[in-house]
Amino acid sequence: MALSTRANDVLRANETSIIWEVLANMYDPETNPDGYYSVGVAENLLMHEYLLDHMHQHLRFTSKSLTYNDGASGSKRLKAVMARFLNRRLHPATPLEPQHLILTNGVSAAVEHLSWALADKGEGILLGRPYYGTFIADISMRFGTEVVTVPFGGVDPLGADCVEGYRHALTSFEQRTGKKCRALLLCHPHNPLGRCYSRDVIVTLMRLCQEHGMHFISDEIYALSVWGGGEFVSALSIDIKGIIDVDRVHVLWGMSKDFGANGLRLGALISQGNKDVRAAVDSVALYSYVSGPADHLAANVLEDDAYTDDYIRLNCEKLKEAYDYTVGFLTQNEIPYMAGANAGFFVWVDLGTPYLQRHPEAIHEDVSEVIMQRLLKNKVYLASGALFGSETPGWFRIVFAHPQAYLDEALRRIMAALQ
Repeated sequence: MALSTRANDVLRANETSIIWEVLANMYDPETNPDGYYSVGVAENLLMHEYLLDHMHQHLRFTSKSLTYNDGASGSKRLKAVMARFLNRRLHPATPLEPQHLILTNGVSAAVEHLSWALADKGEGILLGRPYYGTFIADISMRFGTEVVTVPFGGVDPLGADCVEGYRHALTSFEQRTGKKCRALLLCHPHNPLGRCYSRDVIVTLMRLCQEHGMHFISDEIYALSVWGGGEFVSALSIDIKGIIDVDRVHVLWGMSKDFGANGLRLGALISQGNKDVRAAVDSVALYSYVSGPADHLAANVLEDDAYTDDYIRLNCEKLKEAYDYTVGFLTQNEIPYMAGANAGFFVWVDLGTPYLQRHPEAIHEDVSEVIMQRLLKNKVYLASGALFGSETPGWFRIVFAHPQAYLDEALRRIMAALQ
């Protein structure tokens, strides 16, 4: 049956994607002992029982959860609860108000909404490498916005010198295409590097956006999963007067990562100073409607200050333990990794170097693809650096937020794949 050109383009783009095949064939000791071990999907399983206990104790759905509630952009209750919660945790320079939030069924939907609202087809959004791979589809798949990826060479992609990489990329894109770059998108804390941008770098990038008439988007979905010391500075917490117009700054947050609830499908687009963006997104929010039960469950959790404070503390303790355990294993087995992580639940690892040391004949092959096939043969899934726009082949992302026995077996299989 004939499909539209855009549908065929998506089909071709997804032909090499294996993540859904892996998720449909996951290891289970009783029902699927031959399935995949996955340490490639950014899910935090360490706190599931703790979260489920709270949800079960406070379930109590009302009939309102079975209706359209207060509209497609989220319930009044959850907007108020989330604004209050984020005021407590992110310390915005100007307190959040419920009307500043558009609630969505996940942060991916919020990214796509901003791509649609801020850029016309063929216009660009800047994205530094390596990047969270799903950003590519979120930005470009349905509306034709161009992702302008930013290489950094040997420069720290989160360091003070990164701004020149962004400046060069946007200038080159605009000169080459005659189109404008409309926004710069950060993942902060960074996925896959597990680090936070400093206040100075954020301010410098905001100034770049102001200089070139761009919007500044900070995806802060890992904001409360900072476990290794160092400072996390939310873009909301910066007094931006004299730096960037308030209507150019947008922040994203959600329940998937900080509360280990990917399946809840609940995110937020926060735009304090741009009523037009909020109104435009609200007009299409029907396509990202948060379900009534998800809205209710999230509000129950976020309005419980004592519980959320304890949850975040314990979660960060567990994440640090799991990170230390994982990098200890990598060090013991002489697997290079990117040091300095202090947030999120992943390690950026170089499997290419140890593989080529063991298999020098593979020097002329696509080492990332060779390793990926060996990993899959050993029934373990990692996300390849190719999905993140890695500038160097052979890098992969390991997600360590799993029970230790599961993590042990996944790490063992990774080592077997390198032999």
